[in-house]
Amino acid sequence: MEQKKVLVAMSGGVDSSAAALLLQQKGYQCDGAMLRLYRGETEGSCCSADDAEDARSVAYRLGMKFYVFNETERFQSQVMDRFVSEYCAGRTPNPCIDCNRCLKFGALLDRALTLGYDYLATGHYARVGFDEATQRYLLLRGRDRRKDQSYVLYQLTQHQLAHLLLPVGEYDKPAIRDSARRAGLRNADKADSQDICFVPDGDYVRFLREYGKVSLEPGDFVDKEGRVLGRHKGLPCYTTGQGKGLGISVGRHVYVVKKDAESNTILLGDNEDLFTRTLTAARFNWISVEHPAEPFRCTAKTRYSQVEAAATVTPLPDGTVEVTFDAPQRAITAGQAVVLYDDEVVIGGGTIQ
Repeated sequence: MEQKKVLVAMSGGVDSSAAALLLQQKGYQCDGAMLRLYRGETEGSCCSADDAEDARSVAYRLGMKFYVFNETERFQSQVMDRFVSEYCAGRTPNPCIDCNRCLKFGALLDRALTLGYDYLATGHYARVGFDEATQRYLLLRGRDRRKDQSYVLYQLTQHQLAHLLLPVGEYDKPAIRDSARRAGLRNADKADSQDICFVPDGDYVRFLREYGKVSLEPGDFVDKEGRVLGRHKGLPCYTTGQGKGLGISVGRHVYVVKKDAESNTILLGDNEDLFTRTLTAARFNWISVEHPAEPFRCTAKTRYSQVEAAATVTPLPDGTVEVTFDAPQRAITAGQAVVLYDDEVVIGGGTIQ
């Protein structure tokens, strides 16, 4: 049997390094690749110089070729610029989901197939399956529920899933670190990255000012009755559910309930005002099923770190989807993703409107 060729997307972290190791152990011919996405003041890519050196070192130790592909322009236009425009529109975007769609499973997969590779592999904690009855590829949760990353992969298409390997999704994190240690990989105990790569200090407002040239326009904090409670510094400075750093005192603890870009106002309310049962989502991607015509039951979640909750899903004629939860959910946020599950299977997901 001909040996299948895999291009492994490497970030310098232990998960993507272990993905290459596991695939080699299964008999695949692997090479590594890193995307140069963001050119900062002192770094050549979205990853630090140490990350790039770690990825290159692992590739060489495993006897793999190592490529660096420049995608800075596409990353800027499809991820960074969209991050700015979404915040300016009063929404809270998830740039990692946009990067997965456009870069990791878009541009990089295209390069892999053009270069003659059979598959692209990443270090995400999720799995790929295939349903013989429907003849559709499936996105499945990772075995380690604590590390499951299926939420950020909901935009994968049938074409992408057909050419995708997710080997670490079969293991938990300690087992992945153990396998890397046994193989002598230098990043076996490296800490996980948590930050947005182009906002490493977490100050996204400064990024909006400096990169996006966003001029923050102050406006009013208002309550449900329309009474002005104070002044805000600009819509991008706040997100739904925020209760700290508001800079006002109204005699009780209040939270950001809603941002209105048209009137440049921010609605404040009590904690109970953050709970809603229904949302509408657009840009919906169906994975396990074709576009359904009738309402159906499933579980859903609106944040990566949430436990999903029971809901009824109703596809609407304009292509959007209405999700109604059995129990009210806290701080459903426009711009974030809602992802639908049937036990282990990701049904699909979309962007909350």
